[in-house]
Amino acid sequence: MSDPNVQPMGYRLLRERHGLACLPHDVESFMLAQGTRRTEVAPDGRRSEYYVRKYWPGDSDFDHLEFALSYEGLHLGLLRALFPHLDPSQAAAHVRAKPTGAYARRIWYLYETFTGIRLNVPDLTQGNYIELADPQICYTGAPERSPRHRVNMNLLGTPEFSPLIRRTKALAAWEAKRLDERSRRVVADIPRELYERALAYLYSRETKSSYAIERETPDQKRAARFVAALREAATRDYLKKDALVALQRTVVDERFANEGWRDVIGEQNYVGTSLAAGDEQIHFVSPRPEDLASLMDAFLEASRRILRADVNPVLAAAAIAWPFVFLHPFSDGNGRLHRFLIHYVLAFLRFVPDGAIFPVSACMLRRMRAYDASLETFSRPLLPLIDFTLDARGRLTVRNETRDFYRYPDCTAIAEALFGFVDETIETELPTEIRFLQQYDEARRLMREVVDLPNRHADLFVRLCVQNTGTLSAAKRRMEEFAKLTASELNELEGAVRKAFELPGSP
Repeated sequence: MSDPNVQPMGYRLLRERHGLACLPHDVESFMLAQGTRRTEVAPDGRRSEYYVRKYWPGDSDFDHLEFALSYEGLHLGLLRALFPHLDPSQAAAHVRAKPTGAYARRIWYLYETFTGIRLNVPDLTQGNYIELADPQICYTGAPERSPRHRVNMNLLGTPEFSPLIRRTKALAAWEAKRLDERSRRVVADIPRELYERALAYLYSRETKSSYAIERETPDQKRAARFVAALREAATRDYLKKDALVALQRTVVDERFANEGWRDVIGEQNYVGTSLAAGDEQIHFVSPRPEDLASLMDAFLEASRRILRADVNPVLAAAAIAWPFVFLHPFSDGNGRLHRFLIHYVLAFLRFVPDGAIFPVSACMLRRMRAYDASLETFSRPLLPLIDFTLDARGRLTVRNETRDFYRYPDCTAIAEALFGFVDETIETELPTEIRFLQQYDEARRLMREVVDLPNRHADLFVRLCVQNTGTLSAAKRRMEEFAKLTASELNELEGAVRKAFELPGSP
């Protein structure tokens, strides 16, 4: 900050003072030499808080730590990076000076947790327990008591891995809509005679859409395996290494399946765009293979805790599925498994009726910019922190320590986006798909009144006719499947499809 009228405070000062590398916090604080208290909000929602001189907490690291915890909330990534820079004796002295202080106890608990150093401070034996994370600011998990500090560890995840979802007005509004209840009403409205066919169709649509997001088309065998996995999502525990490894083998070409995480083969992967031969634009770099085993262990433990938290299932899905894809534990298939985990969490937490599925990937496919933006909330600020090289064969090497960057992703904007995808799926995508099946059945009924075509021929006719807004081109009319039909019959069949699908030219 070059403005002499502005001086950093709190986490911003600590980051600059100690040269810490970490992902940005959602708020930064500054002291004004002149001027009045104000707040500025950037287009990405990050806030800059400007305070007058009376708010200056003092000059020590611990003064600014307490200010940050009081005014800026928990920034676990920075705290994990900071504490090894602070002398244990000074940390102990700060805690002993105010052993019952709420902020001092949080510092004490996190210092010992992150550094593994036990401070020369006696256990607390009296006083109320305090919450590590403020449940008024962010979504939290079930409290786990630390008697030594008299602190309730109530992170959504664990100190080793914990997504952050802040409480926002947008999320409060989404929760108030009770989409789970709406989903049950929508499914209940599906005609009974259509229900099983509709579910089969929706499972197939979700599978195809998830692959299409990766610009892939699954072969019949892989598609069938993926559909089977989706159907049994609620009945299995997929938050285990062996289950995820087995699932990866079902969704990728067997030649590129992994026997474990990619650390087994020492592979560093990334997401990029080929601009020209030998020129790659890097969008995202995943953890180094040597860091992956410990990160995945921490992720799986945190995810099981998130499933037990008293939070909306959509929030839980955001806090599990997106961090998984940020870790990118496999050589291939990470995006498909990430979207599978959305369904797994929603099914496991009974957000959807038993056996039902919503084609969320179809909505994401149609709204790719919004989906990409949700991923970029993490990948965009991460990329400048990664020091990497890329050789002529497209092999990327990370040259700096990056493991801790992936531990505490802010999933707030992600959760807001996922609520939007789920809402659109329930209100638009699902009814549209059911309506298509009903129109298809009506088209087949009307077509049989003209001529009873073999099923394959009739299905092809409907598909081609709908694609061309109710008519067959002259070339399509000459296809061998329709060679035995008269011009009059073809015209009447086109009319039947137009009527059923309410296409232009229908009566």
